Formats: sequence, structure tokens, C-alpha cells
Amino acid sequence: MLNSGPLLELSNKIKELISKSPASDLDKNIHALIQGALTKMELISREEYDVQTEVLKHTREKLDALEEKLKTIEDLLQKSHK
Repeated sequence: MLNSGPLLELSNKIKELISKSPASDLDKNIHALIQGALTKMELISREEYDVQTEVLKHTREKLDALEEKLKTIEDLLQKSHK
């Protein structure tokens, strides 16, 4: 069986060294840079996309129904003028 004690200790020492080094700041800066770029791109979440897709679907259905009603009314008006 492998003794994980020394590996865990080594891992902790590496984490400690990185947290005290400029690499930690670099990671934070890269993360902030990526977040800023994504914000400027005005991206939305998948959830918001799905919600807007459903709203658009319902709007399209209502528009189709209204167009059909309008066509029926126009046909009735044309028949009454003849």
C-alpha cells in the first residue's frame, strides 16, 4: 500500500509556494482579464438563452394566430363588399 503522507506533504508545500509566488497573482489577473472580456462580449447564460427562446416561440405562435385571424377578417370583408 502506498503511503500518501509524504505525497500530501509535498502537495501542501507546493501549494504554499505557489500561493506566495507571483504565479498566484498571475492566476488572479488572468481570471479577471477573462471575466472582463466575457463581460464586454455581453454574453448571456444558457438559462437566459433558453428563457428567451421560449418567449420568442410563444410570441411567434401568437403572431401566427393573429395573422390567421386577420386573414379571416379580410376575407369576410371582401365577401361582404361583393
